[in-house]
Amino acid sequence: MSWVKGDVFDTGLLEEMMQDCKKVYHCAGMVSFNPKKRNELLKVNKEGTANMVNAALNCNVKKLLHVSSVSALGRKRHNMVVTEEAKWDEESNNSNYGRSKFLAELEVWRGISEGLDAVIVNPTIILGVGDWNNSSAAMFKNAYKEFPWYAEGVTGFVDAEDVARVMIDLMESNITEERFIISAENRTFREVFTAMANAFGKKPPHRPVNPFFASLVWRFEKIKNTIASTDPLLTKETAETAQLKVFFDNSKLKKYLPAFSFRPLEETIKNYCHQYLAKLNG
Repeated sequence: MSWVKGDVFDTGLLEEMMQDCKKVYHCAGMVSFNPKKRNELLKVNKEGTANMVNAALNCNVKKLLHVSSVSALGRKRHNMVVTEEAKWDEESNNSNYGRSKFLAELEVWRGISEGLDAVIVNPTIILGVGDWNNSSAAMFKNAYKEFPWYAEGVTGFVDAEDVARVMIDLMESNITEERFIISAENRTFREVFTAMANAFGKKPPHRPVNPFFASLVWRFEKIKNTIASTDPLLTKETAETAQLKVFFDNSKLKKYLPAFSFRPLEETIKNYCHQYLAKLNG
């Protein structure tokens, strides 16, 4: 395997790298819920995906797998069960990130209409080892630091290695022109943070964050972000989402890949907590 530093806006390099490629995994993208990064999100996620699709078509790539997000399935409602059939509603109060991923999916469907074999995956919150100052890895840091607060919402979680295995299985199959939610289990945030804290040998969170308190925090973060020119730790959209109880249905994936089984969430959390501890003590 050889690594090449690239850019989804370098169309010449994309086509050079895809020459003689049979399968391409498009995993590049930007994640941010900062309202100020709307244009950057659209450029990276939508235009970057369009460039990948065009390069794949020009190079006669046999199959493309696009990593999307459940955010592309539209704005969620309380106690909602979400499937791949969820329709995007432009009138809803969708996040800029969700809209950018939805528009990226449209580029993939455009490529399919032009003759490209492709499949789309929509993971829920991915748990894995990485820089725990960023993205979902920050959940492990909060648990390790004994952050006392927890949101009362429910959402889907999945092991990073399971996401990779699903992607490989889909690419090795004849499945095309489909999208799949990748989610192992629906759990409360409190359950997940408690499991992480226990695996670290730390005190679990014990103070619920009610909607009023959350609204104060995101407003404070917005002011602080404006003064310091930094990304807010919490935004209006993430504060509201964390209070929702949303259940993601993975039955379509199980139907298409009946031999696949997800790793139990407790096992995932223990495994990654031990890896983080090893990094801290190493």
